[in-house]
Amino acid sequence: MDNNADVSPFTVAMIDLNGFPGIPDWVPEAFAQAGVNYITQDCRTADEVLACAAEADVLWVWGSRVVTPAMLDALSRCGGLIRTGSGTDNLPVPAATARGIVVANTPEAHSHAVAEQAVALLFACLRRIVPLDRATRAGQWQSARPWPNVHLYGQTLGLVGFGHAARLVARHLSGFDTTTLVHDPYVPADVIAQAGARPSSLHDLLAESDFVSLHCPLTSETRHLIGERELRRMKSTAILVNTSRGPVVDEPALIRALSEGWIAGAGLDVFEQEPIALDNPLLLLDNAVLSPHVAGYSDENLELGWRLSVEAALDFAAGRWPRSVVNRIVTPRWRLAA
Repeated sequence: MDNNADVSPFTVAMIDLNGFPGIPDWVPEAFAQAGVNYITQDCRTADEVLACAAEADVLWVWGSRVVTPAMLDALSRCGGLIRTGSGTDNLPVPAATARGIVVANTPEAHSHAVAEQAVALLFACLRRIVPLDRATRAGQWQSARPWPNVHLYGQTLGLVGFGHAARLVARHLSGFDTTTLVHDPYVPADVIAQAGARPSSLHDLLAESDFVSLHCPLTSETRHLIGERELRRMKSTAILVNTSRGPVVDEPALIRALSEGWIAGAGLDVFEQEPIALDNPLLLLDNAVLSPHVAGYSDENLELGWRLSVEAALDFAAGRWPRSVVNRIVTPRWRLAA
């Protein structure tokens, strides 16, 4: 592989330990066996990143470190950027693409957990689990009024974004004979159809769906994708679920929609400001079910995150495209085989 003209070892620099107590023993062993130099530092500043990764061929982050275009300019050897997880809003993807840097991620590490959380939030809203739990604890039996007033069987599910997690949501809910609409301009119509769903414009999806689940990345195109106009287009009995990124939804507009009955409810794992402020009106709304950005967590996601990230790094070192690439249109600095 002619990734570098010199003979210095291929180097992977992990600059974000994400608060983990330790790195699995097998991780450095896997790199050593492949002849790859692996360095780690929990970098807090841009200067620390540049000092740690100055000779790195691959830069690896989890989720809490922001990489800037200026950092990429200073990392002259870097040809690969790995984000453990799915969202890449902490990475300058266009800048990386312009510099020939391939951006890889690991959506499969979290997709099952995210799909399960999306379905759980939908059911919690649909069956009004939280207020019914409170009523039961308060000694209110069937006279309690927060009864479910909508059903799932035979209804229409709208998926905005059709990546790994969204496809699992569609599969999980297919047993309820749902009709599934998908809006994702980056997924071919035949791929959507093969999954048993129907391609749709966002305009039509919002009007026809009984439940709308958001699974799109946060980009300049998707910021406030769901605002007042879109919320007013939804059915008054509809439920919105968001396990993607908070700023995909215009939060003040959503608060109005829930307060004034434009839609029936919302299940939210993500928010425009995180952690959510204690004076956020969402905390007072009984028709909102909230969780603290934990959709991607499970008993297996951490191990999968490590394994898929190491796999991506070793693919780079071997001159191969990683299995999941965010900027497939990039012209790589290195020659990569399929």
